[in-house]
Amino acid sequence: MKSWIDSAACSRSSKNMIRHISIRNFAIIENVEIDFNDGLNIITGETGAGKSVVIEAVSLALGSRADTAFVRSGTDKAVIQLAAELDGEEYVITREVSAAGRSLCRINDEIVTLGTLNQFCRSLADIHGQYDHQSLLDPDNHIRLVDLYRKDAILPAKADVAELFEEYTRLCDELTRLKRDQAEGKRQRDFMSFELQEITDARLREGEDAELEDEISLLQNSEKIFSCLAGAYQAASDSEYSILSAMKNVSDTVGETASYTKELAELSKRLESLYYEYEDACAGLRELRDGTVYDPAALDLAIGRYETIKRLKEKHNRSIPELLEYADELRVRLSSIDNADEEIAALQAKIGRTAKALEIASNKLSELRRASADELEELITEQLGQLNFGEAAFAVDFKKNLDASGDVRFTPEGTDVVEFLITTNRGEPLKPLSRIASGGEMSRIMLAFKKIIGDYDHIPTMIFDEIDSGISGIAATVVGRKLCEIAKRHQIICITHLPQIAAYGTSNYRIWKHSDDVMTYTSVDPLTTEEKVREIARLLGGENITETTLASARELIEASK
Repeated sequence: MKSWIDSAACSRSSKNMIRHISIRNFAIIENVEIDFNDGLNIITGETGAGKSVVIEAVSLALGSRADTAFVRSGTDKAVIQLAAELDGEEYVITREVSAAGRSLCRINDEIVTLGTLNQFCRSLADIHGQYDHQSLLDPDNHIRLVDLYRKDAILPAKADVAELFEEYTRLCDELTRLKRDQAEGKRQRDFMSFELQEITDARLREGEDAELEDEISLLQNSEKIFSCLAGAYQAASDSEYSILSAMKNVSDTVGETASYTKELAELSKRLESLYYEYEDACAGLRELRDGTVYDPAALDLAIGRYETIKRLKEKHNRSIPELLEYADELRVRLSSIDNADEEIAALQAKIGRTAKALEIASNKLSELRRASADELEELITEQLGQLNFGEAAFAVDFKKNLDASGDVRFTPEGTDVVEFLITTNRGEPLKPLSRIASGGEMSRIMLAFKKIIGDYDHIPTMIFDEIDSGISGIAATVVGRKLCEIAKRHQIICITHLPQIAAYGTSNYRIWKHSDDVMTYTSVDPLTTEEKVREIARLLGGENITETTLASARELIEASK
């Protein structure tokens, strides 16, 4: 683990959260280290001190695109390192941006792409403000939030839709393949039938080609073979002075001495065995001679058969076993072509039944979503009223997912396209949430959502910038109270100018700027209890802090408790 991480501090809690950030040579920041805690972390400071720079650095660590303009003047690169805990695992995220324009991303010292980093950090933190790292601005997430609000009823229905969609897609793919094969098969049917008939008519037998080679060799050389066999047999046994007669004479002569010694007995047995073996070989020689007949007709027949088999083997580039297997394949394919219309009709009927079931399941899912959306509309509108949006109206817009032809398109998510609509002023029409212009308004709208959906939104850390834009007084107190409520289940990092919000902080930090003759520097200091009182007093009355403003600051803090 990096030296700048207090490993003991990192192990204090099992909560998912950002624990530490190190910022070096980033904009006006030379070197800043911040330890964040559970609950509500409040950052305050004078205008221009660099509060938004800190958020930019966090955003960069979480996967936003790099800009060389953020590299501190006179340095080679900016480095932001962020230590976080997620699902019981500790992670160190590093972003380096060089003045030359190169960017490097690491997770636990492993180099990753920016896309990988961005995807990973989506489950860690959301930055709400005038930045693009905002999950609620993505309409694709709206349907997920509606589903999660009544997840006990919706998620099982959604699983049914996904299962039916998978089966429907599989059947449609199978139908496309079957029709393609049928069309291709019809074009090739005559050719396949001809090939099958040709192989079938050949009446092939495995090993027949090797047998024919031997038969042809025998028939082509039958005259020579007969002559040689006849001469050999005559020399071996057909005369009084034949080899067979000589071997008989030798065996009998030695046999007369077999009783005299053991060695003579063994020799007599060997000679007798040789004689009988040779006599048997001569009998075989005679049979072969008698069976060898020159038959030109048989030779022509064998050669013709062999050429037929050879031609088939060369034509298909297959052996006899492979030709027999290919014939079986042809029979199956031809049968499939002949029965394709029936198969297609049966498959189309099954697709129709599955499509109907998918339509019913999708409609059921839509009904459950609309019930969930009705509740969300009421609750979010109530929260917006409490957050100084007295004239706000919120709605969940449902449309059918249509294809280019205007037909309903099935998806694993059902057939709904869901988008959040809002208006914050009387008389103005509802507009998509993504078109809200003010960063401060967007942050407070996000806050309303987080109060309602925070129980099932699994993003552990929320970062709010300009949460106090356009509000003051009682509305600011309400915002502070909402942040404090959400911070019971999430880590909150919030930049604010308002003392009513800062008073609710469980951990407070002051960011301040100072200069020497050469450069400007930014520092971030955690505040003690008394320092928090003085900072809130400064927010109340400016730099001239009086006993009155200190008393008011303490009163705000006590009221927040």
